[in-house]
Amino acid sequence: MKYIIIGGVAGGATAAARLRRIDEQSEIILLDKGSHISYANCGLPYYLGGVIPERDNLFVQNPHSFGERFNVKVRVEEEAIDIDTSAKVVTIKNRQGETYEETYDKLLLAPGAIPVLPPIPGVDNPGVFTFRTIADADALHQFIQDKKPSHATIVGGGLIGLEVAENLTLLGIKVLLVEREAQVLPMYDEEIVAPIHAKLKKQGIELRLSTSVVNISQDTNDLVVQCEKGEAVYTNLVLLAVGIKPQSSLAKKAKLALGARGGIRVNSFLQTSAEDVYAVGDAIEYPHPLTGEPWHCFLAGPANRQARIAADNMAVGNKITYEGSIGTAIAKVFDTNIAMTGLSEKQLVKQGIPYLTSTSHSASHAGYYPGSSMITTKLLFSPDEGKLLGAQCIGKEGVDKRIDQFALAIKLGASVEDLTKVEQAYAPPFSAAKDPVAIAGYVASNVQKGFMPNVTADKLHEIQEEGGIVVDVRSEKEFSHGAIPGAINIPLETLRDRVGELPKDRPIIVHCAIGMRGYLALRILEGNGYRNVFNLAGGYRTYSAFPHPTEK
Repeated sequence: MKYIIIGGVAGGATAAARLRRIDEQSEIILLDKGSHISYANCGLPYYLGGVIPERDNLFVQNPHSFGERFNVKVRVEEEAIDIDTSAKVVTIKNRQGETYEETYDKLLLAPGAIPVLPPIPGVDNPGVFTFRTIADADALHQFIQDKKPSHATIVGGGLIGLEVAENLTLLGIKVLLVEREAQVLPMYDEEIVAPIHAKLKKQGIELRLSTSVVNISQDTNDLVVQCEKGEAVYTNLVLLAVGIKPQSSLAKKAKLALGARGGIRVNSFLQTSAEDVYAVGDAIEYPHPLTGEPWHCFLAGPANRQARIAADNMAVGNKITYEGSIGTAIAKVFDTNIAMTGLSEKQLVKQGIPYLTSTSHSASHAGYYPGSSMITTKLLFSPDEGKLLGAQCIGKEGVDKRIDQFALAIKLGASVEDLTKVEQAYAPPFSAAKDPVAIAGYVASNVQKGFMPNVTADKLHEIQEEGGIVVDVRSEKEFSHGAIPGAINIPLETLRDRVGELPKDRPIIVHCAIGMRGYLALRILEGNGYRNVFNLAGGYRTYSAFPHPTEK
């Protein structure tokens, strides 16, 4: 058997190693048009900022060591330029520009993705960069060493944009970040991202949201960036981080079927429209497990899993199916971590899927043990069965292990009530006796079962305009430090004695700092005959994260 693998980073290298472990005798050829294979492109921003000091630390294997360990013919700086799927022949161009052909029995495509270049005049000017490969990182790193820029403009507020913004800031470079949406990290929901905006500004990063760059021009030694809104900005370098797209041009040339979004279409065995050709990684398009809609998952974890499955199916026949990825992601923004899995509220609205939400704030570990901090968790779930559809978390510690538990719950089809059954390892340095996952499950279960009707912060003003009353059950001291406009302060401890002050013919929204006292207040009012009572989801902490006045 002869295998050819096109693309040698995450998916391609993993598949080659797996194939060799399964099959010691077959010939395996690994092609990559770049100079490197099996490197950590997710670590590139941290190499740029000096957090990862040695460039060599980014390489899991080099072509020679990988080839020797796995008995694979690794050919770098050699590009597959055509595929004849009928004859099973790949046409390859080597580093000298010469072409030759290789036959195959099974072929794997793992070409990855390429940066989106926005149609902006001036993107080809010197000092304008993309950031996807080791070559991109080398070019930007060298530019910084040579030119010593004092100001950088980043176009795009996604994961790469934020990671590079942080690392340029660590180098002492002033950063302007431009994002066409109203928030950075547009895949997240507004209230979860809001603290990130505050964090970026605190670190000196200037944000221009809800605007796009329309022109980049040269002015002596500077670049001039012009946005739709705002004055022109003089900057020393521009990084384009507006997104990536599947590298599917070779597949298209070979007349392999592409999906509706331009990625290589594969079946559940990760097999393309050609019987002996498989594909994995950023280049493929596969149905989302929760919506059934085709989508691209540009994440290293799923790419490696796909590679293992594809290698098995190539070697022993189509026996293992791929269940799909729900897009579990996390980012570090200075000392804050933000993560999500499954569907966001925006996606649910777009897909027309019914849902409920809950928001909870819990300590990352026992509050009496030093270093505890708050984790904010938002869950999205179906109204009927409480099936978990999505989760988002933000905090300084412990976000990663909680989002991983939510991700597994979603992939197993669990409900929010099932979250209360998860057993977490507990000791004061690691968690609280009631873990944030359990608390999120309890809160969501109460919402789903109707025990705790809630109102989200973005809907509060509408209810107030319709005659709703906001009752703040925090202490007088807390209330004096900032409150929702128009709110009445009745501390929880006095609520039973003062319940008669509240009318029963108007909606009442109760709230505290994070939600627990609000829930107790709701139960007190319902126990006294009030039937139109709601708890403010996430309390004042969540409300204050929204871009509206919060001072009393």
